[in-house]
Order: sequence, then C-alpha cells, then structure tokens
Amino acid sequence: MNESFRRVLTGAIFFIITMIVATCGYIMAGWSILDSVYMVVITVFGVGFGEVRPITDPTLRIFTILVIIAGTTSAVYTVGGVVQMFTEGEINRALGVRRMIKTIETLNQHVIICGFGRMGQILSREMKEANRPFVIVDSNAGRITEAQELDYLVVTGNATDEEVLELAGVKRARFLATVLPDDAANVFITLTSRGLNANLNILARGEFPSTERKLRLAGADHVVLPATIGALRMARIVTHPASTDFLDQNDGSNTLNELLIQLDVQLDELHIAKGSPLIGGFVKDLEIQDNTTFIVVALRRADGFTITNPSNTVTVHEGDTVIVIGHRGDLPKLAARYTRKRDMRYRGAKL
Repeated sequence: MNESFRRVLTGAIFFIITMIVATCGYIMAGWSILDSVYMVVITVFGVGFGEVRPITDPTLRIFTILVIIAGTTSAVYTVGGVVQMFTEGEINRALGVRRMIKTIETLNQHVIICGFGRMGQILSREMKEANRPFVIVDSNAGRITEAQELDYLVVTGNATDEEVLELAGVKRARFLATVLPDDAANVFITLTSRGLNANLNILARGEFPSTERKLRLAGADHVVLPATIGALRMARIVTHPASTDFLDQNDGSNTLNELLIQLDVQLDELHIAKGSPLIGGFVKDLEIQDNTTFIVVALRRADGFTITNPSNTVTVHEGDTVIVIGHRGDLPKLAARYTRKRDMRYRGAKL
C-alpha cells in the first residue's frame, strides 16, 4: 500500500474513533446525544462557539482537552496525508516525464508514430515485438495514459508542432509514421517533418485516394490507404478464395517468407556494400551461378528508388539492395561467393 494513502487511512480511522469516543464520553456525563455530537464538532473543529453546557467538572474539562488534542491531531494528520498523496503524484509524474525525455534524447534511427488510435496501437505493438525503438506522439490524455501504461515512450502534444516533433527526436529518427484519421493533419505533419529532416523516411495514412498526391507532394515516401487496402483485400477473397486462404493459413500467423520456406524457397535481401565485386555487374550475373538459379524480383537503389522485375542488363551499383528468390540452401552460398570481410553484408528479410 502507498505510504501516503496509508497515512490518510490511519488518520481517518483515528479521527472517527476520536469522534465516537468523545461523543460517548459526553453522553456518559449526562448530556443528550444531540448536545454531545454538537459539542464534539465545535470542539474538534475549533469554530469558537460557546459550550453547550457549562463545564465545571475538572474531569470533564480534562476530557475536553484530550478531545481537542486528539481530534485536531488526527484531522491535521489526515489532511497532511492527502496533501502528500497529491504532491507525490505530481512529483512522480514530473520525474517520469523527465526520465522519458532523457531516454528519447538517447534514441537514434528510431521510429516516430504520430497518433495512438487504432492504427497507431497496432503499429506500436508490432514495433514492440520487433524490438524497434519508437516514440508515440499524441495529444489525447486518455490515449497518452494508455500508452504509458504499456511502458511506451510518449511525447504529449500536437504532432503538427515543430517543437513536439523535435522532442520526439525527429532529426535523429529513421522513420516517421503519421496515422491520424485526419488527412489535413497528416499532410501538415508530413510537410513539417520533411522540413526538419530531409533524410527521414515518412509513411503517411490517407483516408481518401485524392489525398495520396498531396501527401506525396508534402514529402511522404509511402502512402497507405486503409480503405483501399481493405477493399482490395475483400475483392481478392471473392475472386481468388483458394490462394487467399493458402496465404492466410494458420489464422494468418505465417508470413509470406515462412510459406515459401515450406516449399524450400526463400525471399532474401543482398546488400551491395562498398568494394563489393558485384558493383558494375549485371543482374543476369546474379541469377545464374553454377548449378544454382536465383530470381531477382526487385532492385532497390541507394536513393530508395525500386526497380521491380529488373531486366538482365540492369547494372548493380554500390548501396543497392537486391531482393532475390531462391532455394534456401543456395542463398547463403550466393552471399558467401561475393562476400569479402568488411566489403559486403548479407541479411535475411522476413516478409
């Protein structure tokens, strides 16, 4: 039990006992119940009214003195506990905010989520499970409390405000996702964020297809239209029920890569680092190697531009990421063949 609450409870119990004992004492002295209660109240609270009856008996006078001391002490003790409880709460809240700000200041290459509504909550949960550092920005007190109870890092304020975004570390962040249900707010947040960090990868939510162009012009790298995605998903279920059920088997718990693994096929990424022997080569050089065959499904340039299904004559540049499909046992061989220490790194992507 909290110390301040225990103090309030103890003081209140002692105060009630004092009132009951004092009332009983005056009744035993021959006073009526009403007179006894009245006497106890004006005595304990010190309102300054005259005595109900003249107190000439020394014993009753000593009893009254004890009632004054006990009642006043218990009342002051209780009020002190209440004040302490509120003060401690405010202090702890202030210290908690300060600690949170200090933690946010240490983050780098993190994710900023603007809005903790339905989409924001799902996105936050996924970031938590993926162990990706993230910060939530929201102005709603209820949602802020909910996020804090989940031990999420939170910045309270309007995400359209530059100062609020700077508190969230927008200049050091790698991704910013603005998922508010208000398209105008998402456009403004995108525009403000792009002005604060030109290298920031911005993901924006749009309620209407017409908003996508505005979000792109404001600086969004990716635009997600939940309504459109939902409609296309439903259409896919209607037109291709078998393939959709296959991809959604096990209640949708399998990722595409996990389903491919069951077929002994895997989708992976190969990052072309500085000094790699693949720099300047062609895509066809990757697709056919000895007795192994790989399919290059996409090539992402260092500037973020993605070439889907690149032709065999497309050249590979430094900083590119090649997305390939091949047999599970062959993909590590592909990486090992072109890996030189400190020249190339290979990582698997779970898609």
